[in-house]
Amino acid sequence: MMVKELEQVVVRFSGDSGDGMQLAGNIFSTVSATVGNDISTFPDYPADIRAPQGSLTGVSGFQVHISAEKVYTPGDKCDVLVAMNAAALKTQYKFAKSTACIIMDTDAFQKADLEKAAFKTDNPIEEMDIKQDVIAAPISKMVKDCLADTGMDNKSMLKCRNMFAVGLVCWLFNRDLKIAEDFIREKFAKKPEIAEANIKVIHAGYDYGHNTHASVANTYRIESKTTVPGRYMDITGNKATAYGFIAAAEKAGLKLFLGSYPITPATDVLHELSKHKSLGVMTVQCEDEISGCATSIGAAFAGALAVASTSGPGVCLKSEAMNLAVITELPLVVLDVQRGGPSTGLPTKSEQTDLLQALYGRNGESPMPVIAASSPTNCFDSAFMACKIALEHMTPVVLLTDGFVANGSGSWMLPKLADYPAINPPYVAPEMKDNYTPYKRNPETGVRYWAIPGQEGYMHILGGLEKDSNTGAISTDPENHSLMCHLRAEKVAKIPVPDVEVQGCADDADLLIVGFGGTYGHLYSAMEEMNKAGKKVALAHFTYLNPLPKNTEAVLKKYKKVVVAEQNLGQFAGYLRMKIDNFTPYQFNEVKGQPFVVTELVAAFNEILNK
Repeated sequence: MMVKELEQVVVRFSGDSGDGMQLAGNIFSTVSATVGNDISTFPDYPADIRAPQGSLTGVSGFQVHISAEKVYTPGDKCDVLVAMNAAALKTQYKFAKSTACIIMDTDAFQKADLEKAAFKTDNPIEEMDIKQDVIAAPISKMVKDCLADTGMDNKSMLKCRNMFAVGLVCWLFNRDLKIAEDFIREKFAKKPEIAEANIKVIHAGYDYGHNTHASVANTYRIESKTTVPGRYMDITGNKATAYGFIAAAEKAGLKLFLGSYPITPATDVLHELSKHKSLGVMTVQCEDEISGCATSIGAAFAGALAVASTSGPGVCLKSEAMNLAVITELPLVVLDVQRGGPSTGLPTKSEQTDLLQALYGRNGESPMPVIAASSPTNCFDSAFMACKIALEHMTPVVLLTDGFVANGSGSWMLPKLADYPAINPPYVAPEMKDNYTPYKRNPETGVRYWAIPGQEGYMHILGGLEKDSNTGAISTDPENHSLMCHLRAEKVAKIPVPDVEVQGCADDADLLIVGFGGTYGHLYSAMEEMNKAGKKVALAHFTYLNPLPKNTEAVLKKYKKVVVAEQNLGQFAGYLRMKIDNFTPYQFNEVKGQPFVVTELVAAFNEILNK
């Protein structure tokens, strides 16, 4: 059997919610990232809490794109599809390339399984007209045979069958199982007998492929071509966000406080931060979204770096407290991990539909900086910068991620904190003692000075009622209110943010693609594909949304045609039209709860070019 070298490959694991597909995908991703491959992942959860076993709505998927060089998306379609039951094959086959290899557990394709998956015959391969190579193996039976001497019950043994699939895929791509073993032992550190059972099964899957050659002509290898030396790890966006918050607190010399209420898909940030008490992190799981934000405001008043994490429905509930942070001018970061809406909507799916809510979803003139992370690994930098802006400009900041980048992962080189900029909050100066009022401002930046409670000579009161700009006393004076509204707006408008970068054919593009946040990888890949085809296309992708970069207007008016592509019905395009005179872009909008598909983007952008 030959070992063929590949530049990249896409693998999709799929099965019931209880089949451990997310764990299987995470293990294979970690193995790949650890050996130096670049990766991009997409966990595709069902919205049902626990759908009936074998049902079409209960299928859980995990797709990973592995490459020898930089990779930007989890891939449109997969080269290997693992289907652990009939429903997975029925719903996930559409994601397989015409050249894909399909791995099936034939024990989960019995008559009852086929009926639940709405198959009309007892031959799903023929019924679906599947022409690809198929590795059809009695995985469940082999797992039970493998674990027969462990004393485990039938249900516990079958929980290990996802590891058989991982072992088989590791054989197919010549992966070292030592990394997988270490992952499993760490994952099940408190249950070593479970860890060893899973390790035994993963070896069984590997050996099955090695001994039978599993009906394939070749195995494959993807050699790393990483050029930047360093220590890498596979990291999800939510974990990177949590680490970014910790790094900012360390840089600022402050305690980190998170007030939160569990909500999909943001809860992992609360889980991760709760593990780091040794770093001075304080986490409170509150009784509701309102108190989650209110406790964080209290922590900010007391002098901590304060964060509140949620998703779109939680932002609705937090809006009154966010307004309190605006009028008191306290540093607060509100993390919004966007999901499909409205209402409960698509809680496990991803959209960019909270943009206007983040910009304007509060009563009164309530300006707030907004930042949007562009990838799982960029979540670290975006979280760090959101904290820096909040602390240095005494303002609440909204950090937008989304279900795609939050649950997805990438290969991340561990950064050095010394390489990140200093964070210098505008603390009161000694000469202000006994002469301090809470809205005394830096004349250049418009930022008020921060007095931490308990400091002698700096007594003050903050609250939701408008205050006099000079004395800090409650004021209903119309001229003072007008002044304070302008001061708060001007302070945010003066925040320095980097210019938006133009990639691709920056000098002479016939089409400029514009996007923001988590769509970066797909838009960049579409641009790159069109450039390779000889089309002059560029990309301007925004991370800083309020204030917009100073070169925004110059960039957007430079090109013949501009298309704004976003996962909503045109919120960013409308915002840009409001901010820039005589700007009317083309639009590409989707609200499917799924990531963009690069081939669809290319087709749509080519159509615009040809108009």
